[in-house]
Order: sequence, then structure tokens, then C-alpha cells
Amino acid sequence: MSINQPNTKVAPEINTPVESKALAQTGNFVRENQKSLTFIITAVLALIVIYFAYQKFYLAPREVTASNQMYVAQDFWEKKQWDKAINGDAGYPGFAKIIDEYSNTKAANLAYYYLGVAYLNKGEFKKAAENFTNYRGDDVIVAAQALGNTGDAYVELKDYDKAITFYKKAIDKGNNSFVSPIYLKKLALVYENQKNYGDALDAYQKIKTDFPESNDATNIDKYIARAQAQK
Repeated sequence: MSINQPNTKVAPEINTPVESKALAQTGNFVRENQKSLTFIITAVLALIVIYFAYQKFYLAPREVTASNQMYVAQDFWEKKQWDKAINGDAGYPGFAKIIDEYSNTKAANLAYYYLGVAYLNKGEFKKAAENFTNYRGDDVIVAAQALGNTGDAYVELKDYDKAITFYKKAIDKGNNSFVSPIYLKKLALVYENQKNYGDALDAYQKIKTDFPESNDATNIDKYIARAQAQK
């Protein structure tokens, strides 16, 4: 006795009136706005081409030129000849001119850090802070030092609230045993200056617990004892 097998063919999918209307509207939109869509796509592609052309044919050569011209200023800086590092000498640009003529290059960005150090050593603390805060480098150590040096500049300007802000940023940015303990100690000293011995004590103890192998942890107990005595 044979058993009739059920028909397993799947019925063709039929769009509902709502779906058909939506599809029709989509098709109409594409047809009606074809010129606009083509223009947008062309404009986006053109912007991409312009961006890569700018990077390759304009920015890259400027980067090379700026780096090649900066080495004399770096030499003056290493010799602590701050004025020559800033303003240049004998036809070679200083860091100030590198920034002015080669903005948007990595060399100009690094020049902000060099200028900050130069002005800090010259006692021009406001200019030092301005240049340090303009630095936007990827190197974590240098970036942390720029923030910490900004804190130093504000200490000299007796703007202790800003000094505290930048020391905290430097600690967070560095987050390592080389940088963080240095600025934790400076932060604590500012707190002590403000007679905020509780926060000073916390900063000193953080050096001892979090960075026990650092140089700043070597004699940290005497600073802890001093803050505890004043608290």
C-alpha cells in the first residue's frame, strides 16, 4: 500500500502590499536622487584623495625639512643655551620659528616641549606653561613630564590649584615607577604648603606602597612622619 508523500515544495514568498509599497518608495528615492547620491559619493572619494595627497606631497616633505632644521636648536638646548635654542642662531631657526613655519608637523609639536623647558629654565614660567600645554605627543613619558613641568611652572607662579591639577594629570599619565613618584612627591609638597596634611600624607604613602623601588621611596618615611605629626 503506497502512502502519498506530502508536498514539500515551499510556496513562493509574496510581498505584502505594505512591503511592496516600501520597496517601490525605495526605488523611487534612488531614481529621484541618483544625481545627488552620485555627487556625494564622488565628493567623499575626492576628499579621500585630497587627504592622502596632502599627507604625501605637502605634510611629509615639511616634516623632513622641519626635522632637518631643528637639530641645531636641539644642540643649543642640550648645552642649556636657552636663548639660542628659542630664537636660533646664524641662519638656523630656533624652536619658536619651527613652530611658526612648520605647524601641524611632529617636529613643531616636539618643539613645544623643548620651548617649555627652555622658558622654565629662563624663569619665564607663564610662557613655559603655555608651551607645555600645547604639546600633544604620543610618548607617555614625555607627555607626563610636560604635564608635570606645567605643574612646576604654576608652583613658581604661586597658582597652587593649577599646580595640583597638572601634577595629578602627570601622575595618571605616567602611571609608572619612573614618573609617577616624582610628581606624587611634588604634589604632596604643595599640599603641605597649603597645610593640607591629610592629602599630603596620602600622596607620600602612595609612593611607599605603590612604588617602593623608586628613588623617591628611599627616604619617604621621614616625609610620612612629618605629615603625620602635622595632621
